[in-house]
Amino acid sequence: MSYQSLGLSDRDQVNNSLGGGIPTGSLATLTGETATGKSVWASRLAYGMIEEGTTVSIVSTELTAREYIDQMNSLEYSITTPLLNGQLKYFYVPSHTTQDAVSRLLKPTTIWDADVVVIDEFGVFLQTDTRLSERFDRGAGADAVRKVLAGLETAQSDGTVVLTTLNPETLPDPAIHEIATTADIHLSIEKNRMGQSVARQLVVDRFQEMRRPIEDTIGFSVEQGRGIVIESRTIA
Repeated sequence: MSYQSLGLSDRDQVNNSLGGGIPTGSLATLTGETATGKSVWASRLAYGMIEEGTTVSIVSTELTAREYIDQMNSLEYSITTPLLNGQLKYFYVPSHTTQDAVSRLLKPTTIWDADVVVIDEFGVFLQTDTRLSERFDRGAGADAVRKVLAGLETAQSDGTVVLTTLNPETLPDPAIHEIATTADIHLSIEKNRMGQSVARQLVVDRFQEMRRPIEDTIGFSVEQGRGIVIESRTIA
């Protein structure tokens, strides 16, 4: 089994906390409600892998390329050079698009030339396809998502890692359940208010083929100029 290292070992404890990397060919899903830090975590994982020499494609419904660059710079995750040399490819898919983005994703394109494909935010991305959206409305969400996931599995057959972020509020519960239970790696973010502060933690719900022991609960914060900062960890 080979792994994609999450890098930045001299800067934070993310790679160590998640066992030293993500197995190649994995489908990883990071779930959490709005403003919990899903996109920042996805950005940190992508940036760390880029620093290790990994090629990455990012498909986003959240930010334009300019907005993404600005956000990454604010976290001291500079991606200008990887974008210019092609190590990182960024694709913005507006949530209001009328394009058949889901079908296009599942076809052989330059997106899949990368070692890692990140889709942020997966639920919104699926809703851009009117045919899928209609099936969600008819209560056939689980079956619709199952076919998309099968398409992703075919597309990543050469060992590509797929990392998705997912807001449970964007899809019907059966569809969310299908994604969460299909993923090889399922991480979820919990946010709790404690007085005047907010405590966030990353919970490792499932991590197949782990390289080393995984910390099952990882307390963290997001800081300007530093990005993800690990604050506390618990090993089961």
